[in-house]
Amino acid sequence: MKKILLALSFATMLFSNDIIVKESTCSVENATLKLKHILKKRGVNIFAVINHSANARSIGLNLKPAVMVVFGKPKLGTRLMQQDPTAGLDLPLRILIYKDKNNKTKIAYRNGDWIQDKHNIKAHDTVAKINKALDNITNQITKCD
Repeated sequence: MKKILLALSFATMLFSNDIIVKESTCSVENATLKLKHILKKRGVNIFAVINHSANARSIGLNLKPAVMVVFGKPKLGTRLMQQDPTAGLDLPLRILIYKDKNNKTKIAYRNGDWIQDKHNIKAHDTVAKINKALDNITNQITKCD
C-alpha cells in the first residue's frame, strides 16, 4: 500500500502544474489597481508594473490587456537566495493579470514550491508563507466591489 501511495504522490508531482490561474470579475485595470493597493497595504515592495499590451502597441502589434506586477519582500527573498543565488532567477515574485481568449480576466502566478523544487533550497516554512500570501492576495482580487 505504501508503494502505491508513493507512486501516486510521485505521479502527481510530475504532472502537477506550478502555474495557478484564477478568474476575476474585475477588469485587468481594476484588478491591477486592487493588487497594487493590497501589496502596499501589506508593506510589500512593488518593483515594477509591466504593461505587456502597451508594449505590444508601441511596436504596432495588438495584445489583449496583460499586466505583470513584480513584487516582493527582500527579507524573504534574501533567505532563499542565501541558500542558492540562482533563486534570483525566479525572484522577485510576480502576478500576471490578463484577458484570456474568452475575454475573461485571469490572474496567474507560480506556486512558491517552484523556487524550492528548481533550486537547491530547503525553506519549507518560507515557501509555505509565500504560498499562503499569494493565495490570499489573489483571492482578494478575484472579485470587484
